[in-house]
Amino acid sequence: MQFLALIYDTEGSNDVEMDVLLQQYGEFGQAAGEAGVVLGGNALEPVATATTVSVRDGKTTITDGPFAETKEQLGGYYLLDCKDLDEALTWAAKIPTARYGRIEVRPIMVFDS
Repeated sequence: MQFLALIYDTEGSNDVEMDVLLQQYGEFGQAAGEAGVVLGGNALEPVATATTVSVRDGKTTITDGPFAETKEQLGGYYLLDCKDLDEALTWAAKIPTARYGRIEVRPIMVFDS
């Protein structure tokens, strides 16, 4: 089963030095890669670079910023391949930002063709 682990944190608010955080992410990536559970992932640029698009009644509206003004912002994600939700949650708990922010885990919807 595939799961998306969405990484949320308040930009610039944690007490960890960037080089320490990057080292922690490197260690997580190596362990998850060796276990064969990471299919992909990316960090996102800061929320100030976000643009939101919506279409209502045929009219397109473009707004600077994220969809919702919240304290925690989406900062990146991992696509995980795990046997079940329990395994995905175990790996999500190992993502460094779980100690400072939150990790949302959602199963990928499978469409039969």
